[in-house]
Amino acid sequence: MLELLANPLDALMDFLGAGGNVLVVIMFTTFFMWALIIERLMYWSGAHGGVSKRAHRAWAARSDHKSWYAHAVRERLISETTQEASRFNNVIRALVAVTPLLGLLGTVTGMVEVFDVMATTGSSNARLMAAGISKATIPTMAGLVASLSGLIFINAFDRNVQKASHQISDELLIE
Repeated sequence: MLELLANPLDALMDFLGAGGNVLVVIMFTTFFMWALIIERLMYWSGAHGGVSKRAHRAWAARSDHKSWYAHAVRERLISETTQEASRFNNVIRALVAVTPLLGLLGTVTGMVEVFDVMATTGSSNARLMAAGISKATIPTMAGLVASLSGLIFINAFDRNVQKASHQISDELLIE
């Protein structure tokens, strides 16, 4: 544990080396997913209020709230607010789905390495097989952890989008 605190970069490089090349891909995918999650958290903590107020001001500035055209404008304002609220949700959802598949790819490549060691040296060299087993299990774990962390947030974001859409729909009154 002290080694991790003393030199975290070396610990990260050792971890990535033990997991193989697929783990590097999972790491970059996870960083991208978390960048989008942080952007969405920032949106929900502040920018959504401004988007909602802009829709309210546009609706309040209209004198006509009854005509067919007014209904179309109202639907457009609701749609724009909902679209802004759900931006990047599909990308996050796709990354949540891809990370366990990348972990599975790491499992397959690690097991291929184990079978290669078994074919060249025989099945009795456990030390050589351990590196392949490590390359098989670490990416699987990393892919599942990344997926679960993203899944928690994408579900919360989807609930926020539904709530915001219903709220703006209720607030833009038709007279």
